[in-house]
Amino acid sequence: MAVGERENETFPPSGDGNVCTVVGRRNDPLVNSLILMLLKTKEWDVRLADLTKKDGLGDLGENWSEVKIVGTDLMVRSQVFEAIRGSSAVFLMDLSEPLVYDSYDCYVSIVQGTKNVVNICKECKVKRLIYNSSADVVFDGLHEIHNGNESLPYPYKFEDTLIDFKAQSESIVLIANGSDGLLTCALRPSNTFGPKDMHFIKFLVNKAQTGAFKFIIGSGEPLADFTYVDNVSYAHILAEKALCSKESSVAGKPFFITNLEPMKIWEFIALTLHGLGYQRPYIHLPTKLALFFVMIMDWLCRELCWERNARSSFFTISMIHALSRTRTFDCSKAKNILGYLPIVSLKEGISLTIDSFSDLANKTLISKDRDISIPSKAEKFLGSREVAEILLWRDEKKTFSYIVGLFFLYYWFLLSGRTWITSVAKLLQLVMIILFIYGRLPSSVFNFHIGKLSPSYFYISETSVKNIIKPIANLWNQGVYILRSIAQGRDGRLFLKVCGSLYLLTLFLRFSLNTLTGLGLVTVFTIFIVYEQHETEVDRLVSISSVAGTKLWNKANGKLPEVLTKYIREF
Repeated sequence: MAVGERENETFPPSGDGNVCTVVGRRNDPLVNSLILMLLKTKEWDVRLADLTKKDGLGDLGENWSEVKIVGTDLMVRSQVFEAIRGSSAVFLMDLSEPLVYDSYDCYVSIVQGTKNVVNICKECKVKRLIYNSSADVVFDGLHEIHNGNESLPYPYKFEDTLIDFKAQSESIVLIANGSDGLLTCALRPSNTFGPKDMHFIKFLVNKAQTGAFKFIIGSGEPLADFTYVDNVSYAHILAEKALCSKESSVAGKPFFITNLEPMKIWEFIALTLHGLGYQRPYIHLPTKLALFFVMIMDWLCRELCWERNARSSFFTISMIHALSRTRTFDCSKAKNILGYLPIVSLKEGISLTIDSFSDLANKTLISKDRDISIPSKAEKFLGSREVAEILLWRDEKKTFSYIVGLFFLYYWFLLSGRTWITSVAKLLQLVMIILFIYGRLPSSVFNFHIGKLSPSYFYISETSVKNIIKPIANLWNQGVYILRSIAQGRDGRLFLKVCGSLYLLTLFLRFSLNTLTGLGLVTVFTIFIVYEQHETEVDRLVSISSVAGTKLWNKANGKLPEVLTKYIREF
């Protein structure tokens, strides 16, 4: 019972006419699509229980004259009754409030709103209720789903609060099946999209405009199902007809609805953004690094008491998991029982969606897609393939192994407070103990095979020694050459470079070795991947700085005495 309503208030039962009610918002593309499809059947007098609190119509144009619109607040029972009475079928669509991020408000809107609709449907003797749920009600945010079917249970714990509320609403609708003559079912479309989609597609565009979608979270290989709105609408109509025939295999059951064309998540995003004139995602950001960044951001927000809108943010734990995990669903049950097959292909759906967002297309920037098969400048600079893989986070396990190892050595030699000789001695002692214990272990422990280290494992070949010594010798010879050149006074520019480098070194030596080493370790594992991600921007900034520096130097050079200018030119 909603707040402010009388508990003993009752209403007369409804008739059994050809009236159906769509509960949703008139600016929701799925609501518009469903109403248009219902009108085309010529079987229904369509009523819209409009939850929109703003003025304006959706995309039905002149077709709105055929629809009875009833402004409805789901928390006001009399308004819900007015919208539903006389209906033989009710389609319950998305109840989440746009731009509302408060968990309590979302709960009231989705869960309590669903309860009120179900109760009024039973009181008004509505015969059929079809609920538009989500395929994500079986996704816990952690485990991938490969061709999942309706036997999958709800997760023990949801990562996304909004999906948790949708799952609660779905269970309310399905449990109500058979009560007071009401037949119910739930459809679970996966990643619904379509023209004028103010949620998913608008989210992609907004984030592309901020540059967030330069990144590919993880490998970019995970698959997902995307479902065009007209296919979802068609499935709703099929579900209503199946309930009308009193199919026992439909009533009280959920059905996954997809386009039957699983696609790589990042390929779908790339096609959509490219069609709107935005740059395709091309920078691979390791999942663990992205999660680490989010945890740091969440911690800072808590410490500084900042508010962070999780539902509108690209970098959230739930969003990262959704973009880096496979979620594909088996639509066989809907095909076999409802007779569902997509009426709009995925390719056509993407094209229609892109065309509808012409007002959001990037008309000022010509998108330049980067060929990811060509090494980046950072990768070329690092030279060695193995070094590039580590510092550019190509192999997450290897990178984390090196990070752990280097920071262990950093702690062992610099932060422990011991002298270097003591640290080396203790490290050797620790290695000897580990090797001794390892050598004494049996070949198998609890059926786990333990391999033995061959003595050759510790040998160093002459080639390896030469490869180690050669760079050191080259560095030494280069230093000797520099000193000889400076001593002979042959290269004034080299002298200035060396003096400048030594001056910078003295500035750095003002900091402790511990601080410099720690900053160095953090920098070396971040600066290259940051440069690779913002290569164009950094190069543009360097170019602008170089031009400005040249202009400033020419301006200053023109004011110097002629004798000094001539000396600098010769020097």
